Amino acid sequence: MKKTMIRGALILSVVLLSWSGWSVWNTALRAPSFNRLPLPPALIAADSSAGQQLFVSSQYTADYDALLAHFVAQARPAFCGVASSVVLLNALKTTENPVTQSTFFDVAARQVRGEFAVTFGGMSLAQLRDLLKAHGVDVTLTYASDTTLDAFRQQARENLKTPGDFILVNYQRGALGQKESGHISPLAAYSAASDRFLILDVAAYKYPPVWVSAQALWAAMNTVDKSAGHTRGFVVVKQLPASRLPVPAT
Repeated sequence: MKKTMIRGALILSVVLLSWSGWSVWNTALRAPSFNRLPLPPALIAADSSAGQQLFVSSQYTADYDALLAHFVAQARPAFCGVASSVVLLNALKTTENPVTQSTFFDVAARQVRGEFAVTFGGMSLAQLRDLLKAHGVDVTLTYASDTTLDAFRQQARENLKTPGDFILVNYQRGALGQKESGHISPLAAYSAASDRFLILDVAAYKYPPVWVSAQALWAAMNTVDKSAGHTRGFVVVKQLPASRLPVPAT
């Protein structure tokens, strides 16, 4: 009787562990379901009347059309960096065939961080930079702790006023009043009148594109990513100069 009870308890434990493991696996791999969360009052939805007015009056929208044309929502909960990278790579037209979230992890990218690791652990800002470099683009990383709000604002404004280069921001959602988590998305526009940036949020299943004040965005970037031991920040991405392009194998 005692052996039967022990055997039953062991079987139950195995079943529970298997179910728990499957639940975690299924959650990490499945496409997120559409469930829009409420926006904090300090954020302005791009599709609201106020958000539309900010866009119409903006003179810093050079990247917007290219980003929107190639925009994709992240396919997995931890794929914000992957989706953001795919949007930029396709906007830059780095390959003849579009890059997808399924094809992003090619041989070169897997040398940096593999699909499994990103699926279950996301990526740091440095890993984002290196993954993009693995796809043959020019990437400049800036940690928030290494610059200032004014310098970031100026650099981002210049970026958003000229086509052909893009900026991805890595920030802590909780600092903006959203559900807490580290996140990566492209900047698509800037409003000088309100000193706000438009974040084209790749987690489109839960948040729309939003206008956020430069000060608030800066504070959200100037938070420590504990997994990396460094602050968050941003990367500027553009095509490599012709002199630095890889030489085709012969």
